This record gives sequence, structure tokens and C-alpha cells, in this order.
Amino acid sequence: MIARSHVTLEDVAQLANVSLATASRALNGTTKVRDDLRDRVLAAATDLEYTPNVHAQALAGASRKAVGVVCHDAGDPYFASVIRGVLRVADRNGLLVMLVNTFRDPEKEVAAVSVLRSQRASAILLAGSAFEDKAWERALAAELDPYRRGGGQVGVLTRHRTLKADSVQPENRTGAKALAEALVRLGHRRFAVLTGPRTMTTVLDRLSGFREGLSEGGIELSERDVFEGDFDRDGGYAAARALLAAGHRASCVFAVNDQMALGAMSALREAGRSVPDDISVAGFDDIPVSRDLNPSLTTVALPLEELGEQMLDLALSGTRTGRSRVRRVAAEVVLRDSTAKVRRRR
Repeated sequence: MIARSHVTLEDVAQLANVSLATASRALNGTTKVRDDLRDRVLAAATDLEYTPNVHAQALAGASRKAVGVVCHDAGDPYFASVIRGVLRVADRNGLLVMLVNTFRDPEKEVAAVSVLRSQRASAILLAGSAFEDKAWERALAAELDPYRRGGGQVGVLTRHRTLKADSVQPENRTGAKALAEALVRLGHRRFAVLTGPRTMTTVLDRLSGFREGLSEGGIELSERDVFEGDFDRDGGYAAARALLAAGHRASCVFAVNDQMALGAMSALREAGRSVPDDISVAGFDDIPVSRDLNPSLTTVALPLEELGEQMLDLALSGTRTGRSRVRRVAAEVVLRDSTAKVRRRR
């Protein structure tokens, strides 16, 4: 038996054997509903002593033309650029954007989606890597599946293994592979990789792509060559310090995002290592500051604002076929001053 103080509109819809949308229309009286359906909904509401939350209704009405964006870190230049793209499309469509920052916490991400569902956002965008966590996948699906059945649109950025949603997927793996091949052509044979947590699909895809590119050049990347840290500037700094402490003899370091590469360059500079004379450094993403560094950063460029634009555009053009659509976005290797050719000893 449902406690009267916790009766929801979903409970009313279930008892009346109608959709959530029909129950809502029958109770708010704003659109025409068949008489027999309205009678069933009203009877169910009476039986359950359902009382609409006036504040929630007002909030929901205000947010019908709103989209929710759930991102890992709005202060990260990568996400800032993606969000700018979302905002541009939202502005063209007269939409308000509600932004939630999760700090790469899977539980916070699920909670954020739950809140946006309650606000009746017309679309929910997940602007960040998926987690390799089955409990997180189940919890997220439990929030998003009924949201989609109720007419909500979902768009995600990057690869999500099991989530049923339209997605914009940067070519993380093939971009990292192409970078490895370009660095091998510069003569590098000893590599180290600085990664974020390998519970994230973006990290896994970039690491595996880079390893594949080296392998095709006859170079093995072992676990002793991989140093893990947080997926940000401080994580790159700490991972580079660990590399130095281990006495690793890499001629080139690949950081799986530009923020980590920035931190690594600071750590190397503090240790008296010159980039690229003593060691080359490469990143991934091409955040705006990459080209303005001294030396400028070799990286794999993604059209960051376009990723945000395409994510919202895909959600707004959602179909009812039940099939998830994928838009793949190419990545381009950009060689700059932080990497140099290896000079052979005579």
C-alpha cells in the first residue's frame, strides 16, 4: 500500500492504467482527454488521496523549454567549450540551460539526472565520459528509461557501453592511434603515458588506441610505462612526478588529455627537464590554451564547441524508432613545438 504522503503522479497513472502524460493532462485540464480516461484518472487520484504539488507544477511548467546538462567539471576548458556549443544551439531554439557539475562522481551523476527528471527538462545531456561500473549503469538506466518513455530526449557525449541514448562520439581511439604513429615517425621509441582513472571509457579508449598505434610500429607499451592520476591538471602533475621518481627514460610522454599534459609540463620544468629538448610531451583535445603555451602543445584536436552543438541538436531531433543514433566526430593530430624529432647519436 502506498503511503498517502508519498503518492506521486506515477502512482495515479499506474492505478488508472494510463500513461504518465495522460494522467498529467487529465489532472491539469490543459488539453482534451477522452472522458473515460479522465474519469479513471480522477477516480484513481481520489482513491489515493493524491494532492498535486503546486510548487512542482509551477517549476515544471517553467522548465518545459529547458534542457539539462550534466558535466564532470564545468571549470575544465574541455567542458567549458562543449557547454558553449550547447548554449549556442539552446539560444537558437529559445531554450534555457540548467547545468549540473558532478566532479566525476558517478553517484552525483545519477542524482543529477534524477533532479532534472523531476524538473521535467525537455532534454538531458550527459557531457562526459561513461564509467566502467555496472551498478552506475543500472542506476542511470533506471532514471533515464522512464524519462525517455515519457517523451524526454537524451543525448550523450562519448561512448556509453549499454545506455540507450543518441550519442556524439569523438574518435578517441583512432585519434590516439594516429598520434602514436606520428610520434613514432619523429623517431621516438621510448614512451610513457599519463592516464586518468581507467574506470572511464574516454581514458580506456585513448590508452588502447595509443597502445595499438605503438604496437603497429613494433613498440610495446607495458604497464610500467603507464602512470595514473586524476583526469585534470593536478593529476598530470602528480603522474609526471611519479614518472620522474621511477627514473623512467621516456623520450616522449603522452597525457590522455591536455589538462594532464599541462600539469606534466610543469612537473618536468620544475625537475629541470626541457620540453622538447630533453623530453617531448603530447596531449589530447586541443583546448584553447594549448596553442598559446610555450612551447605550444602537440595534441589531438577535437572540434569541442561542435561536440556540444551536435549533442543538443541530436537530442532535439530525437526519433521514436527506439534505435539509438550515433554521430562520430573525427579527431586530427596537430604537431606543435612540445614534440621534436629524436636526434640520433653518431
